[in-house]
Amino acid sequence: MQTIDLATTPLRELNAALQAQAATTNQTEWLIENPKGAHAIAVGLDAPIEVTVNGPTGYYCAGMNKQATVHVKGSAGPGVAENMMSGTVVIDGDASQYAGATGHGGLLVIKGNASSRCGISMKGIDIVVYGNIGHMSAFMAQTGNLVVLGDAGANLGDSLYEARLFVRGSVKSLGSDCVEKEMRPEHIVLLKDLLERSGADAKPEDFKRYGSARTLYNFHVDHAGEY
Repeated sequence: MQTIDLATTPLRELNAALQAQAATTNQTEWLIENPKGAHAIAVGLDAPIEVTVNGPTGYYCAGMNKQATVHVKGSAGPGVAENMMSGTVVIDGDASQYAGATGHGGLLVIKGNASSRCGISMKGIDIVVYGNIGHMSAFMAQTGNLVVLGDAGANLGDSLYEARLFVRGSVKSLGSDCVEKEMRPEHIVLLKDLLERSGADAKPEDFKRYGSARTLYNFHVDHAGEY
């Protein structure tokens, strides 16, 4: 395992070393010490490496991730795993606002709570939150899955497209065009797989599914007040 101490190594050097790893690298395990809330740790990775961050991070940790597994042993600031393409990002603590925003793929696991706008404009990413999520989460979410073991804040799924939202707890309110939908057998299978992959201790049968009512896809004069 390669250990890099951010108390003595500049962040730019750390990210350059991580980004330089090729798909065939032999140095697959990395440990980052003393992150102390630094911004943009382990961004832009594109190799099947495992990076453990031993402490809390600031803005945009693991942004644009491809292939890599990034494990933060602490909480993460705004924009964690933003625009993620593939791989896995695990946050042991809480995540600040817009976690997983615009993510195209991969799995983001937040073992604490997520703040507002979790999963906004998600485009294929899978997000599993053990705790609660804040208001305006999954705003304009296009595809992918958002799984919440706790409660959801106000305006969940506002202007939703085809992303699937699964919430075990209560939902303060649904956003425009977001409705509760039937939990069919195929959704139970999908959710069971997501819960197992994320290590979450929950039964898929305990969740409700939310999705788009599809009334905002095209302009209709009867819905003019919703635009």
